[in-house]
Amino acid sequence: MLRSISLILSGLFLFTSCSLKKAKIDNDLKKYFDERNVEGCFTMMDNSNGSITVYNMAMDTTRFTPASTFKVVNSLIGLETGRILDENMIIKWDGVVRSNAEWNRDLTMKEAFKVSAVPYYQEVARRIGRDTMKNFLDSLSYGNKDISGPIDSFWLNNKLKISPDEQIGLMKRLYFDQLPFRKSVHQTVRDVMLQEDNTAYKLSYKTGWGYNETNNGIGWVVGWIEENRHVYFFATLLKSKDRNYDMTTSRLAITKDILKHYGFFEGKR
Repeated sequence: MLRSISLILSGLFLFTSCSLKKAKIDNDLKKYFDERNVEGCFTMMDNSNGSITVYNMAMDTTRFTPASTFKVVNSLIGLETGRILDENMIIKWDGVVRSNAEWNRDLTMKEAFKVSAVPYYQEVARRIGRDTMKNFLDSLSYGNKDISGPIDSFWLNNKLKISPDEQIGLMKRLYFDQLPFRKSVHQTVRDVMLQEDNTAYKLSYKTGWGYNETNNGIGWVVGWIEENRHVYFFATLLKSKDRNYDMTTSRLAITKDILKHYGFFEGKR
């Protein structure tokens, strides 16, 4: 299998700032952010040889709120501890009508992950509890590991922060079953992250959208793409001063434009 073969080849390599010193800087990617009037960065690691490509290194190594990308870790911990029984576990709607209509109903974990339902995962975090959550984030070395404040919003209120390069390290370890969770838990989360699957490629990711302390919009896409039995991990981060900026559309459009720039989506990589 691709995962088993690649794991042997890659060993216990972890994505670190030391690796970034050898990264290729590709300023040609600036145009994709400029076209959509937003500041941002993009990082990719080719697992076959460990090569790293970065646009905007300063931003790539700065920590930001993870926003809904934290649902990846929240899912892992929830499943490992049994607070989430499986991807089909339903949490009942609390009856509060929210602006996102997709959240206003009973949801399974799989559904909540796909529509990025904040209320579902806030309830999961409450069920996990502070001590257990903190122990897992410490063991993962997840960003700054700060979960101060309410247990159901620390990943949304700029207490917890993580950098794009750290996100890639997490994605790599998730892909290769290298996190402190059962293999079945890794697999379940990988399954819900899979967004596109065809004969040419498989694209897996989680998005996020939040605001920093100065009210700038922060948008994320973190994940991996697989083509021809090779896997490439990536992280896209956007930052906009305009609260009305269309982060939902732009973060994914920029990510896909860059992947196309590198020749993905045709099964030739």
